[in-house]
Amino acid sequence: MEIQALIPVLNALCPMHLVLSATGHVAHAGETLRKLRPADQLVNARFLELFEVQRPRGLSSMQDLRRASGARLHLQFRDAPRTGFKGILVPWQDGAVVNLSFGISILDAVRDYALTSADFAATDMTVEMLYLVEAKSAAMEASRKLNQRLQVAKIAAEEQAFTDTLTGLKNRRALDHVLDRLGDSGAPFALMHLDLDYFKSVNDTLGHAAGDHVLQQVARILVDETREQDTIARVGGDEFVLVLHGLTDPARLDRIARRIIERLQTPIPFEGDTCRIAGSIGTTHSDLYRHPDVAAMMADADVALYASKREGRARHTVFDPEKGTEIAIPTVGQS
Repeated sequence: MEIQALIPVLNALCPMHLVLSATGHVAHAGETLRKLRPADQLVNARFLELFEVQRPRGLSSMQDLRRASGARLHLQFRDAPRTGFKGILVPWQDGAVVNLSFGISILDAVRDYALTSADFAATDMTVEMLYLVEAKSAAMEASRKLNQRLQVAKIAAEEQAFTDTLTGLKNRRALDHVLDRLGDSGAPFALMHLDLDYFKSVNDTLGHAAGDHVLQQVARILVDETREQDTIARVGGDEFVLVLHGLTDPARLDRIARRIIERLQTPIPFEGDTCRIAGSIGTTHSDLYRHPDVAAMMADADVALYASKREGRARHTVFDPEKGTEIAIPTVGQS
């Protein structure tokens, strides 16, 4: 039988076959192999110049190849990409037919040559492997996307858990987390406890919508007057705590407090009415303590805050740990 009569059968059953002439040159190449190398590089090329036979060793001629009939061949392309193959050779007339497969190189081959299941015989186990690889890839991609969505949802939930929904500031839970971290690190910081004066009258006369608007404006002022690395938390209805990281200089702390108090005294318009509030601040900082304790510092900032209120409100007071009371109660505008 002429080889040409077998070509359709070989293409269907062995799309990675090669027909070799008596001289060891490629007379015909299967359709899938022609995807790996252009036909003009395969046909008429010498088989042993296209492929490096790694096992069995010592095959250097067509006669050697024919003598290796039935043996499993391990070979690879001599040029890049140096794809590896498994093969078997069967003598045919004065030449031979070689059938190749990728073996464990299948994944690299699919990637390098964009092969699909249509490039393999229907009974080839490679097709099953491709289906498994595609299914695994699809499952891993779906898992990756799900994990990504879960991570985004987790981050959003954690962020919400640490955020005051009305003002967008940190809440008490977030503040506790920040203070715990600062206490463990030993880094210097200051605590300011701010309480709004006359806020209750805004709620009583203009309603809670006006009160919410005032709290949002206060939040903006506090963000404006502090640095990005500082922490601002709303810890009660009209109470705020500012954690000023790395800042303990009394003069700078007093300037920050004065600016905040001055801005809080500016009337806040709301739906044709005017909301008037003020703010009292109590401050302490880590340099005032031999061994800073955040719980004690929060309590001391409260003491200083209520000293400000007792002295007429709209004031800033710094706590003195040696006296257990305040060391300064300047009003806005006082030197």
